[in-house]
Amino acid sequence: MPEAPEELVRLGEQRAQARAAKDFGQADAIRDRIASAGWTVVDEPDGTFRLEPVAVEQERPLAPADVPSVLEEPATMDVSVHWVCEGWPEDVGRAIAAFRAHAGERRAQYVVADVTGASLDRWGDDVEVLGLEPGTGWASARNAGLRRSRGRIVLAMDGSVEPTGDVFGPLEGALTDPKLGVCGPFGIVTTDLRQFDEAPGAGPCDAIEGYLMAFRREMLAEAGFFDEKFKWYRTADIEWSFRVKDAGYRCEVVELPVEQHEHRMWFGTPPRERATWSKRNFYRFLDRWRDRWDLVLSGKPIERTGGHDDERS
Repeated sequence: MPEAPEELVRLGEQRAQARAAKDFGQADAIRDRIASAGWTVVDEPDGTFRLEPVAVEQERPLAPADVPSVLEEPATMDVSVHWVCEGWPEDVGRAIAAFRAHAGERRAQYVVADVTGASLDRWGDDVEVLGLEPGTGWASARNAGLRRSRGRIVLAMDGSVEPTGDVFGPLEGALTDPKLGVCGPFGIVTTDLRQFDEAPGAGPCDAIEGYLMAFRREMLAEAGFFDEKFKWYRTADIEWSFRVKDAGYRCEVVELPVEQHEHRMWFGTPPRERATWSKRNFYRFLDRWRDRWDLVLSGKPIERTGGHDDERS
C-alpha cells in the first residue's frame, strides 16, 4: 500500500486532536478534506489512525465515461504511472515491479485501465485498477485512467517498457522547464508529415512515442485528452503530441534507463488487421494536422513529391 502524503498525515493528526477535544464538527471537516484528496481515515481501537487510498469501487465493468475524475482536486502524489491492459498482464506486472524497485522515497500512484475482465487485484494493493467494459477502445481506456491521476507528473506507459533505474528523477528535472509539454526516451521526427523516423538523440523532436510519455498533470487541461476515435493505439501518440505543440509547448527526448521488450499488441495482431487499423488512424491524424508545418521542426518542405503512411514498427 502506498505511503500517505505528509500533508495528509498532518491533517490526520489535527483530526485526532479535534476528536480528543470533542470538536467533532472540526474533525468531520478535516476528514472530508482528506477524503477529497483520495484517502480515507481508519480509526484504530487504540486511538491511533491510518490513512488508506480510496479506489474506484465497482461491481461490474465500467463504461469509460463513468470513471470519476480527480483532476480538479489538488495533486497528492509525486507521480502517476498509467497502463492500458488489453492483454499480457504479465508485461504490466513486470513494469510495475521495476518502478517499485526504483521509486525511492517518491510517492507513486499506479493505475491500470483493464479491458480483459480479469481480477482487479492481480497487481497488488498499491495499484488502482479500472475494470472497463470489454470492447473499450484504446484511447477511451487511456483517458479513463488519466482522469484518476493524483501525481504532479504523469507517465502514460506501455507494458513493453521496463525501467532499469531511476526514471522519475530525469523526468522531474526535465519537466521543470515550463515550455516542455511532453517528453520520454522514444521520440520521432518527420520532414513530410507522412513518414516518421527515430529522433537522432536527446533534445527536441516532433512527437513522443506512446511507449513512455511524461508530462505535467496540468497538460491534460491545456492540451486535452487523447482522441477517442483512436480505437487502436497506433498514431494516437503522434496526434496527442501535436495537440501539446499546438497548445504552445514542445516535445523532447530525455534519455532514461529503460529496456524495451517486444510490443505484444503489434506482433499479436494479424498483419492485415494492423495495416488497416494503422492506416485508418494515420489518416485521422492527417485530416487534422496535414497543413500544420509550423508544428514540425524542419518546417514546410520546399517541394513535396508524394509520400507514404507512417512506417513505424
